[in-house]
Amino acid sequence: MAKVQGECILYPCYFNAGYTRMEGRRVVKKQGVKAPVITDLERALKRAGIKYRVEDRHHPAHWSRKEGRIVAEWTKGKEALIKKVAEKLEVRK
Repeated sequence: MAKVQGECILYPCYFNAGYTRMEGRRVVKKQGVKAPVITDLERALKRAGIKYRVEDRHHPAHWSRKEGRIVAEWTKGKEALIKKVAEKLEVRK
């Protein structure tokens, strides 16, 4: 399914504290989590009250990792969505 107006795509690598910015991390290290998965992002989006769908796709730079992606209904800037999701992510033990 193609991305349409009013949607933003999120990948788990955006929130991975173990990645560098060049590897795809989009949040500051202290906001990231260790090895995030799609279910972590789903929980964060539910807490934020944002509608979304999960797709079985991969990040273009990480084509060998089948992490999946989330397409969120969001009309504001992508960085604002990433920040909001990062705030709602919980650190897994």
